[in-house]
Amino acid sequence: MNSLNDISSAFSRRDMLRTASAGFGYLAFAGLSSSEPVAIAQEDSRNPLAVRKPHYAAKAKRVIFLCMQGGPSHVDTFDYKPRLIKDDGKPSPFRGSYLKPQWQFRQRGKSGLWISDLFSEVSKHADDLCLIRSMNCDQPVHPRALTQMHTGNAQFVRPSLGAWTLYGLGSENSSMPGFISLNPPAGAAQNHGSAFLPAVYQGTVIGSSQQRRGSTQRRRQGESPAQVPDIKNPKLSKTQQRRQLDLIQSLNNEKLKREKNNPGVEGVIESYELAFRMQDELPNLMDISKESRETLSTYGIGEGGNDSFARQCLLARRFVESGVRFVEVSHRNWDHHANLSTALPQRCNEIDKPIAGLLTDLKRRDMLKDTLVIWGGEFGRTPFAQGGNGRDHNNKGYTTWMAGGGVKGGYSHGATDEHGYQAVEDKCHIHDWHATILHLMGLDHERLTYRYAGRDFRLTDVAGKVASQIIS
Repeated sequence: MNSLNDISSAFSRRDMLRTASAGFGYLAFAGLSSSEPVAIAQEDSRNPLAVRKPHYAAKAKRVIFLCMQGGPSHVDTFDYKPRLIKDDGKPSPFRGSYLKPQWQFRQRGKSGLWISDLFSEVSKHADDLCLIRSMNCDQPVHPRALTQMHTGNAQFVRPSLGAWTLYGLGSENSSMPGFISLNPPAGAAQNHGSAFLPAVYQGTVIGSSQQRRGSTQRRRQGESPAQVPDIKNPKLSKTQQRRQLDLIQSLNNEKLKREKNNPGVEGVIESYELAFRMQDELPNLMDISKESRETLSTYGIGEGGNDSFARQCLLARRFVESGVRFVEVSHRNWDHHANLSTALPQRCNEIDKPIAGLLTDLKRRDMLKDTLVIWGGEFGRTPFAQGGNGRDHNNKGYTTWMAGGGVKGGYSHGATDEHGYQAVEDKCHIHDWHATILHLMGLDHERLTYRYAGRDFRLTDVAGKVASQIIS
């Protein structure tokens, strides 16, 4: 008979929860222990991560979201404005003087999409890209705009896009999280959080700002700079961990018997079991040493400045290939109020080959057709100068793009005005953007709801329409 003596020491239930095999499960317990009421349970399964049928036939099975934090300048990258070039240095009616792009735009691919020389590698995939050049959101400041981009709302804590996707569709791999956030920025947990959804739907964070320090020096060939904290307990064998977990789960199951259909408890149970299973599968997926030299070269791994982001893009492919539903990859420092001429090329160079490599790799594996790749930041930049060689925030009109997953390739949707300041044609608000992403995943944004605090919530709140023009 198993005894508590087989476990490292005797401690309280809360202490045991805190030191269980992975931190992922403890996060779920934290959600459970909240005083907020628990929402309705899933109707089809005790397992909240069970695969569920979409509302209708999906174009995309999975999402890779390439999030460019800081607001990339659309008028220097993907939104060609000849009038802005012509009016360079002239007074702007809004503020200061117009500033032309300092890099040449060219028509790319058979489609002839105009893309800047800053993206010489990504532009080779022009015929796969769907440029949304009429994006707009409600917030001109970074934290709120980034939160609205991820959750649809800047004022209140709401579930993130990835959490909603996992809630709607479930997970295809019982040994891996359905939603992974690679190296998210510190202090922005709501952007990968589940809010009032059961905690099992929150993003599993791989890597952190603290872990990035010194990662280059410590990294060996084949290792990723991103790691999962507490994935293994070095002080307990797997058998001992299993006994410890069984004890914890028996307490959780007793609580579930008392409270019947409680998705919070069900989420905790599944979170612990998932964390235990992850010990075997996740390290293998994060080991890229068995990838071919050709594949590593395709992403630009080992090529200096873009190595870290390249590894993250490769991990994103490996994760979605294994059944992960939603992967977000973050890249920072796009906030160029000054030094645009030197800083912007550096940022673009860090991501250009890795993203092109990701698209190439997905196509080679016949995965791009049902993998939705999304690129964009929380807003764009102004067409007029700030500080002589910079641009200010601009939420009135900017560009994001999508590729694969059922969108039209080589296509440009919407437009900003002749200088690129605000959206004027086929405007795509952030709610429309969310509605379109969910639609491509087979989810009706008006039907994907969750009852909480006496009302039904959804990602798009009371707005949003699908940009049907971009769907193939």
